[in-house]
Amino acid sequence: MMSVKPRADLDALPSYVAGRSVPGAIKLSSNEAPGGPLPSVAKAIAEAAAEVNRYPDTAVTALTHRLAAKLGLPPERVAVGCGSVSLCQQLVQALCAAGDEVLFAWRSFEAYPVVTHVALATQVRVPLDAAYTHDLDAMLAAITPRTKLIFVCNPNNPTGTAVRREELVRFLDAVPPEILVVLDEAYREYVTDPDIPDGVRFVHERENVATLRTFSKAYGLAGLRVGYLAAPEAVADAVRKVYVPFSVNALAQTAALACLDAEDELLARCASTASERERVRTELLEMGYRVPESQANFVWLPLGDRSLEFAEHTLADKVVVRAFAGDGVRVTVSTPEENDLFLRTARTFPHRDA
Repeated sequence: MMSVKPRADLDALPSYVAGRSVPGAIKLSSNEAPGGPLPSVAKAIAEAAAEVNRYPDTAVTALTHRLAAKLGLPPERVAVGCGSVSLCQQLVQALCAAGDEVLFAWRSFEAYPVVTHVALATQVRVPLDAAYTHDLDAMLAAITPRTKLIFVCNPNNPTGTAVRREELVRFLDAVPPEILVVLDEAYREYVTDPDIPDGVRFVHERENVATLRTFSKAYGLAGLRVGYLAAPEAVADAVRKVYVPFSVNALAQTAALACLDAEDELLARCASTASERERVRTELLEMGYRVPESQANFVWLPLGDRSLEFAEHTLADKVVVRAFAGDGVRVTVSTPEENDLFLRTARTFPHRDA
């Protein structure tokens, strides 16, 4: 009897690895916002739960219009998805045929290779520069006639580094107009450097730029999965065509709207996180670690071959961080108390030989 055989190429596809959770340990591995939802958001979710026997609005109408007004764009240029990672996959599916190229820095968001492979496109990875930042000149040099899509994660996950305005404008000026540049801004709300541009501005000004945002980080809705895309109308329309119906659930839509109502309070939390980020980085530098400047809600320790060893060291003290074997360790910035526990264990690691 013949057995069902999945695509052979999937055998070589690495699975997306989520941040590790360990019972009884502090989790600093997934870039989650500390604390639960605001009371007003929790109340809205509870009320919406009474109607989960009904299908959600598959067009996500209310949230789409609310976001469009916030971004200063017509609703036709906004698409909402089940987290920004789903929108990454929808973009590749909508724009790329088999063999077309998707270009991105490496190391960057680890879903980029996965979603590219699943869509039968070809991934092109360009190494970060010596400062763990996008090497935009090298990315330009890697463009070929097959390039259809470029992801620029800004700030970059997992390094936290960010591309400044002048160099990004120069890059966008040089990218051929038929290639879409996607500015993945999942951590935009944590940016404090005024020289790091808001990507939505480029969506207004250019025909081949899109931005991705999420409610998972600053808005604290990681468990409900909702993100959004601002793009040229034709791109947003194509992305909606490959959308899985009803995938943005009713609770997520309601919670996102409630978060927008409480935006000022939520963004104040981001300011506190940014302040803690600077404190954590300063103390790590004083210990002798190399830590690039971060504009996200995490810091990056480029420990190379000792990355896994560092993660096991912190785990012994009940602190879970995210190690990328051979590259470095990403540590979420949390509350002052949890950050202090991380700093205490980092202090006892023999890092000066790393």
